[in-house]
Amino acid sequence: MRLTQTVQKGGCAAKVAASELRKILGGLTFPTKPPELLVDGSLFDDAAIYKVSEELALVQTLDFFTPIVDSPAWFGKVAAANALSDVYAMGGIPKTALAILAFPIATMDAEVVQQVLQGGCDLLQEAGVPLVGGHSIDDDSLKFGLSVTGYVHPKRVWTNAGAKPGDVLILTKALGTGTVTAALKRSAITEAEMPDVLASMAQLNNAGETLGELTSAIHAATDVTGFGLAGHASQMARASQVEFRLKAKSLPAFVRAFQCLKEGFLTKAHASNRAYTAEWLSFGAEVSEEEKLLCFDPQTSGGLLLSVEEERAEAVLEKLRVRFPRAVRIGEVAAAGKPGLRVE
Repeated sequence: MRLTQTVQKGGCAAKVAASELRKILGGLTFPTKPPELLVDGSLFDDAAIYKVSEELALVQTLDFFTPIVDSPAWFGKVAAANALSDVYAMGGIPKTALAILAFPIATMDAEVVQQVLQGGCDLLQEAGVPLVGGHSIDDDSLKFGLSVTGYVHPKRVWTNAGAKPGDVLILTKALGTGTVTAALKRSAITEAEMPDVLASMAQLNNAGETLGELTSAIHAATDVTGFGLAGHASQMARASQVEFRLKAKSLPAFVRAFQCLKEGFLTKAHASNRAYTAEWLSFGAEVSEEEKLLCFDPQTSGGLLLSVEEERAEAVLEKLRVRFPRAVRIGEVAAAGKPGLRVE
């Protein structure tokens, strides 16, 4: 069974379009926010932060999606890494995980589901995070993910609202999971032909553990997922009230990414991400159409976008490359009358 053939959309490309989600959430009356809730979803941060004491805060998140790859074990690993990433993106350390599982009992072999769960467990073992329970339902299609709780010091939280003029922007992983997996779904390539994409999607985003004392050089962070680099960078720039200036030629891409984009392997999210960012994003005349599409490409378990103090940016990059060899400086933060994103 090829899992990608059992669903219409896979991975983070299956997210509700950002503009539609904002419209839905804009019509809600939310419960009163207690003073202990340091970060909620109002600025589209990756996770919530709830202060327990002067030394401890909880990081809470959940993430699940439909198959992005064909192999059950790989799907489980990618889904688990993607969910844990939200905790890492807030500067936290994941501590426990609960599974979210849906699958068609009548048509899907239990062994397939078991392999998905085992893949998730293997990734959690690597992260040192126990699976403490979960919930499952009989559904029309396979879906898997995690609800994750982590710890962080209340004064060491990374949010997407702290980027400062003069900061250096660093991206820890290559781009292009959306277009390459679109080619996989349409049988233009096989999983054996995309080892770099599989390895990247299953890689833990535990940059904080890698940086050690250099974590204080990080002013803001987010992980790049379904809304693409353009969507998540725009949200971060607007939350920080600054302008991000990216260099298109500096953007790291997977081996097959540009070829897949040229051949038209796109998802619905490419169009919705372009529409969502239109108001805050501008491109230089020299930026190619494929480079633009790479910015809109919906990432699944993508890298961290970090806004880093300029004086320590090179030291941060050197440390990151121990675990993230594709980590690269992609731009800078500038003050702006109108917050947003410029790609040149």
